[in-house]
Amino acid sequence: MLVLITYDVNTETPAGKKRLRQIARQCVNYGQRVQCSVFECLLDAAQCKKLQAKLCALMDPEQDSLRFYYLGNRYEKKIEHFGCKETYLPEEPLIL
Repeated sequence: MLVLITYDVNTETPAGKKRLRQIARQCVNYGQRVQCSVFECLLDAAQCKKLQAKLCALMDPEQDSLRFYYLGNRYEKKIEHFGCKETYLPEEPLIL
């Protein structure tokens, strides 16, 4: 299923900046960054719960927020893209 993960981390302190880097690093391991704090991740249920647990352990619930949007397996019809960044299909090979 395609999961859209967004986060907002308070970076007013060095600890907040560190949390931001750690959360972004975990998201990069599971998906594609589509905006600064937004990732599209193609995950199964177990991977999703594992990533959710990792991110919740890293965040400070008093200062930060995480949002998970579950777009499912038929996500192609739920996404429209406009603008300068090229879109991609998560199931196709990504050539760098």
